[in-house]
Formats: sequence, structure tokens, C-alpha cells
Amino acid sequence: MNKKILMSLKIIFLICILINGTFISCSAKEQKIDISQAGSSIEIKKDLSSILPDWADGEYHDYYMAREKLIDFNDNFSSLVSVFSIGKSVLNKDIWCIRITNENNNGKKYSCLYDGCTHGDEWESGEACLYFAEYLLINFGKNETITALLNKSEIYIVPIVNPDGRQSNDRYNYNGIDLNRNFDVHFGRILGGSLPLGKIFGLKLIKCIFVPFPPYFITNSGRHPFTEPESRAVRDLMRELKYNDFSFYLSLHTSAHTFGSPSDKIIRSEYEISPREIDVLDYSKSWVENNTEYRSAKDKNRFGYGSSYSYCFKECHIPSFSLEVLNPDYQKKIIHGRPHDHLVHWMNTTLPIFMYLLVNIENLHNWNTPDIEPLLPEGVPPEPLQ
Repeated sequence: MNKKILMSLKIIFLICILINGTFISCSAKEQKIDISQAGSSIEIKKDLSSILPDWADGEYHDYYMAREKLIDFNDNFSSLVSVFSIGKSVLNKDIWCIRITNENNNGKKYSCLYDGCTHGDEWESGEACLYFAEYLLINFGKNETITALLNKSEIYIVPIVNPDGRQSNDRYNYNGIDLNRNFDVHFGRILGGSLPLGKIFGLKLIKCIFVPFPPYFITNSGRHPFTEPESRAVRDLMRELKYNDFSFYLSLHTSAHTFGSPSDKIIRSEYEISPREIDVLDYSKSWVENNTEYRSAKDKNRFGYGSSYSYCFKECHIPSFSLEVLNPDYQKKIIHGRPHDHLVHWMNTTLPIFMYLLVNIENLHNWNTPDIEPLLPEGVPPEPLQ
């Protein structure tokens, strides 16, 4: 072959390699999140980290402000959000729920439930639910993990289970009943801290009795399980999700600073927990203790007390948890008249736990070890308050 022709072919071959290599390199650099299932033409780089909601300390949301925030979510993220009422309070306030999922993705999805403010004076428990909802929404299409999660999950969030109590800053509902003692599991056990009084002669006479020995205070659980419209609303939502690949439940409270799950040490227990299930629940508690400032709850109350998360385990047999935001020292300030503060700090202490459970939704659904690590924004979780 002519040397000039051979040299020309070599040059053409090298040029082809360079062009192909450049194309591959550019493709890798410009890799985008595929959100075509969301019906959007927006293309965002995969490696963009998640961002936090722009909240300020002191900006708490009462029942009406929380409702407006949910309506704003519904208006601004219509392809991701559905807001609906799961029932009414004693004073006829709607108990609002927000469902977050990519509505344009009709594939198989796992469902989960977060709720807060079952006790109306535990503000931060409801705020954490709103904060998490906003975090998911503002990061869809911008963060690969969250986009994938909203494609394969239906996340149900009830920020305020007890609207009347939230408005009056009262632990109890308008009937004077402790809603987290009104569920049908280990109901009305005095040694568990609840007493099935209900209303006496139609009057709410006794909300709580203090005693000088553990459990130290006994609250009115209602005459029978599910006497209260608020607990019935949560029960009915759980029963509906039971047939919708329900995978886990997290109930938020304040202020014991712990993360707990149903115990296998309950006296006269009304459910059974297998060794495999205990391993999954214990693994989850250990993860929280090792990766956040929250402690794993100890099995102090061996009698049970009619809580929503124990009921969810009994009824739906899924991993069920309770997170107590804040800590006892901080709560003392609130009891003695100090205002709620450090809101953003407390929100960012709960975010790792919310995300840990969500990234493990399939593992939890199948009672497999929840060992997937969540990717979190910089500064989350924050350093504990001094």
C-alpha cells in the first residue's frame, strides 16, 4: 500500500478515536437525572447535593398556618403532592394528610407513614413533619436519591393529628383524652400509665393523675379504644395503607430524646415479635444511636399503654417506631414558660432519621436489615446544643 495512503488512514483513525473519546467524556460530565417519568423537560446534574428548607428559628406553624403550608405545597408541586383530610377533630377541624410521590410514575411503590403532634403541646413533632415534606419537594429533580425515592415510594405525612390540642397548646384532645393511649393495644393498663376513665357524666373531669412512683403520671385513655375521632382517623389510614405495600410507620413526639420500637418484653403482650423482626428493630435503633444525638429507647414500661406505634405493629405488622424530639433538659425550659426555640436545629436532628427509614423502605417492607446509608446535606446532623 502506498505510504502516503497508509499514513492518511492512520491519521483518520487517530482522529476518530479522539472524537469518540471526547464524546464519551462529555457525556459523562453532562449526565443528568432522568425525570422524564415526571413529564418534565428539566435536566439537572446528578451530582447536585440536596438543599435544606429555608426556615428561620421561631417560625412555628399552628394548625391554620400548617394548613396553609400544605395548600402551598399542593399548588406549587401539583405533580408530587396530594393533600386530603383523613377525618375530623372533636371541634370539627380537618386532620390533614399530605401524600408525596411522583404522580406520573405508575410503577410499583412502597408506602410509609409519618405523623406528629398527637400531643398538641409537642410542637416540634409536627414541625419536623412539615420540614421533611418541604425537603423532599424542593429536592425532587435536583437530587438523584430523592428523585428515585419519590418515583418508588408513596410518603404519607400527617403533621398535626390533634388540631384542637395544637391550637390550645394542650397535650390532650378537646375531650381531655390522651390520644396516644386511645389505641387498641395494651389499652387502659394503669401500670402502663393510662386509665380508662373517659368523660364522666359527659364532663372532662380528669386528664392526668400524678403519682409518686413509676410511671409517675397516669393519663386518661378514654373509656374504650378509639373513642376519639382523631385516633380513629389515624387507625383508618393505617388500615388503608395496610393493603398498599405499607412498609414502616414513625410517630413523632417530644421530649425524651429517644428512638423506640415495640418491645418483646411486654407483660401479657397482645402481639408476637419474631427474632428476625427484633433484629431489624434493634438494628434501626442502633443506627440512630450511632449516627444522631438521639438515644435508643430502653424497655422501661413493660406493660404497654395504648400507643399508635404499638397498635400499628399489632394491626399491620410492619416496622413501627417512635421518635421523641428535643431532650428533657430543653423541655424543662418550655415547662417553666420559656418559648420554643432552636427550631432549625431540632429539624435537622430529625432529618437523618426520616431519610434513613425512607432509603430503607424496601428493606423494612421485607423485614430485611435496613443497612442502606442515607446521603445527607452538609451540616446534617448538627452538633448537639450545649
